[in-house]
Amino acid sequence: MPGFAQENVGPLRWNQFQAVHNNNGINKSAKKTSTTLSLPFFEDFTGYSASPDSFKWQDCEVYINNTMGVMPVSRGVATFDDLNARGIPYDSFSNVGFRNADSLTSQPIDLSVDSAADSLYFSFFYQPQGNGFFPVIPDSLMLFFKNRYGDYVKVWAAPGRTLLPFQQVMIPITDTLYFHDNFQFRFINKAALYWADAVWNVDYIRLDKNRNIGDTTLLDVAFTSTPSFLLNDYTFMPYIQFRSNSAGELVSQVTDTIRNNTAFIESVNYSMIVTDLGSGATLATTPVSNVLINGYVNHQTIEPLSIPAYPAYPSNATVVFETKNILQTTVPFGPISNDTVVRNQVFDNYLAYDDGTAEKSYYLNLHPSLPGKIAIEYHLNRPDTLRGMAIYFGRQIPFANYKAFAIYVYSSIKINGATADVVIDSTDLLDPAYADSVNHFWYYTFNKPVLLPAGTFYAGTLQPRGGGSDSLYFGLDVNRVGPNHAYYNVLGTWTPSAISGAIMMRPLLGRYTSGSGLNNVETANNDWDFYPNPAQDQIRFRFQGDAHTTFQITDMQGRVLQTGTVNTQTHVDLSHLAQGIYLLNLASDGVWGNPKKLVKW
Repeated sequence: MPGFAQENVGPLRWNQFQAVHNNNGINKSAKKTSTTLSLPFFEDFTGYSASPDSFKWQDCEVYINNTMGVMPVSRGVATFDDLNARGIPYDSFSNVGFRNADSLTSQPIDLSVDSAADSLYFSFFYQPQGNGFFPVIPDSLMLFFKNRYGDYVKVWAAPGRTLLPFQQVMIPITDTLYFHDNFQFRFINKAALYWADAVWNVDYIRLDKNRNIGDTTLLDVAFTSTPSFLLNDYTFMPYIQFRSNSAGELVSQVTDTIRNNTAFIESVNYSMIVTDLGSGATLATTPVSNVLINGYVNHQTIEPLSIPAYPAYPSNATVVFETKNILQTTVPFGPISNDTVVRNQVFDNYLAYDDGTAEKSYYLNLHPSLPGKIAIEYHLNRPDTLRGMAIYFGRQIPFANYKAFAIYVYSSIKINGATADVVIDSTDLLDPAYADSVNHFWYYTFNKPVLLPAGTFYAGTLQPRGGGSDSLYFGLDVNRVGPNHAYYNVLGTWTPSAISGAIMMRPLLGRYTSGSGLNNVETANNDWDFYPNPAQDQIRFRFQGDAHTTFQITDMQGRVLQTGTVNTQTHVDLSHLAQGIYLLNLASDGVWGNPKKLVKW
């Protein structure tokens, strides 16, 4: 099929990190109470929470992160998109039109003792697109100031466009209406709903007196990224698998990035320490290195890594090594919060190429008469037990409850000299799910563990032909450096993926792991049933208990035709449906099961 795009990248439309932080109550108190601040105001979003600092901010709709910005001036940005404080689209059922989306509102700032003579300037950096999708032209990022009458007045705006380096904006505050004891500022983005995560990033906000229009140089030398992982290829793996080949899995050096935001050559010292958080033992330190960094230049640090001895832990233990990078300038200045950055190298019961955050979504365009398959290559250093798969799904509009898929595990696929696909195990059809679970993935566990030898295996998904499962979104970590180890099969032949980044599927190994929502994907289809099938005018359900629960009938393209609530005594009328094949699904405690085929005659 010439010109048929088989694999694609789409918007994320779902941010589970943001949902978890806000559902846990972070920043809820900021909405109820206000803290009056005084000058200077400074924020560069350096931290490790996905929510804004409630001491400085009144709302929590933006996403604080270190993955969406491209070459920020310091570590951490505030990302504006069309995902609300729970990390889901503002409108989950319609993708038409535009609306005001995220806002970021400061706590009140007392400017009553200031005047235009004090030369107040408000400055910040912004970037469209970043590592997400670019905001289209009708989109915009806007800034408002609150006057003494309580009105928010728009003082600046930028239209949507493609990726730019971070741009600094300087705004003088001269109007007497802003010099009061309850001054606030607010950023808002206007977003196209049909491109739900068109991204703006904001960084390094400063409000202070005695500034001028030329005060654009930042007296700051700062880390702009997080230390690289300690593993060569995987980002996470079980400790027992690591210890079985630590020489092959451990990187020889750790990298990071420092930016000199001043106009002058700065002398910078930097070093690194690696600690086992379980015992508190120091595993490795590096001597202090010195470098001269020119003004407005990024410098990549390189820290040689050698760990002479590893701590002993039980085979299925979760182990965490902390990497801490520290910089010092010979003449200290600027905020010190961005002079130290930390990454935790986690060893747990899964294999991963992703860093745990999705910036975009990956999906296949299916052929009408062929299934679509994804297989990701993994390696084991010793035999292990495969318990299931953890998958990060990208949110879709409308929701993708009907986009069924199955999990497949292979010892080999027909590529790189292999003569056939050798399937080790597979599941029945499953539904994607988005509710939060451990590590923000949805866990599908197998009823029967799969014993795997040391060496290579493949794990991924199969989307059935003709079942409405086209364009099922999987999380994509675009910060992945190196090969993605992914293959896809849409036209009957396996092809190496051409998409840069890591598709977020993680094999679960070793210890028993409970599934998300339903413990057992092998028996999920037995939790409920219906009769008769084929049916003519009506059906009745069989399931445990007699409480009312929700059902849904869709056509094979996923269009919802009928919904309602039923119990085991209720008849569902089908007389209005034409003869044909439909998908029937039932929700238990808000979690949809696996769809079943309904034949109407």
